[in-house]
Amino acid sequence: MTTAATLTARESPPRSKPRRDPAYWLYLLPGATLFVLIIAVPLVYTVYLSMTRWSGIGDPQWVGLENYQRLLEDEVFWISFKNTIAMIVAMVVVPTLLGLVLASVLFDVVGRRFHPHTASVLRAAIYLPQVLPVVVAGIVWGWILRPDGALNAVLSSAGLSFLEGDWLGDPDKALPSVMMVMIWVQIGYPVVVFMAAMERVDPELFEAAELDGAGWRQRFTAITLPQVRPETFVVALTCTIAALKVFGPIYALTRGGPENATNVPSYYAYFTFFKKLQVGYGSAIAIVLTLIIVVVAMAFMWAQQRGERREAGA
Repeated sequence: MTTAATLTARESPPRSKPRRDPAYWLYLLPGATLFVLIIAVPLVYTVYLSMTRWSGIGDPQWVGLENYQRLLEDEVFWISFKNTIAMIVAMVVVPTLLGLVLASVLFDVVGRRFHPHTASVLRAAIYLPQVLPVVVAGIVWGWILRPDGALNAVLSSAGLSFLEGDWLGDPDKALPSVMMVMIWVQIGYPVVVFMAAMERVDPELFEAAELDGAGWRQRFTAITLPQVRPETFVVALTCTIAALKVFGPIYALTRGGPENATNVPSYYAYFTFFKKLQVGYGSAIAIVLTLIIVVVAMAFMWAQQRGERREAGA
């Protein structure tokens, strides 16, 4: 039988690769053109500018790797990356963990005991900060956190005057205040993604677990967490990239101050490029930030593929 199968395999002609219709490449042309014009050309030009000294007027002066060597000794540059770690905590770690818990509560508790529409309304309310314009949210939070703002007024009315402070003007309080705002902005995204992931889980799993006496915590650890693992990688990756390149909230709230307490690489690159007119140095900061984002994205994708292979092997 093995011999017959071998002869059949030998007699069968080799499969020819399908020929692509020339129109196939026409469909790729618009996307490729936009990629070249919007991403590739500006990126290459920025790499070139990062190796020059230029104020935006006249001809750039080639300096090679001088700007990158300067970065290694730039204290503000390293402070900005230290603040990025705080942004990762505020925009990745806390929103992902809280978002997972909130999504599970809305889906498995509120949606089942009350009505799915109730869970949908609460989900939309939590997601609302994501769709607000950054400038509007920054103005509102700036009014809330200023010394004569709403937060200090509430604390004073509650007899907690000793907790009042200049939330955005004090170097010790500015970064935690911005982190709080970023948690408020970011938490809606993981809630929506995780609730969408739970929609594809068989409802009978939750019902069977509930009939067996499993509470919410047991259902969360035994059903929810394993089922939403792929979405967890997606949320962590996209939120990490957003944290690394965060700019709008910093610009609207603090302009990187006070005393660089809330400065981040994207704002530092903008300030150096447009305000100090050090185009080459600002471009070098932007290139380093881009490389870090690419490395982080590749690390996340490698970890996800490794996890999928491990599950498939198991």
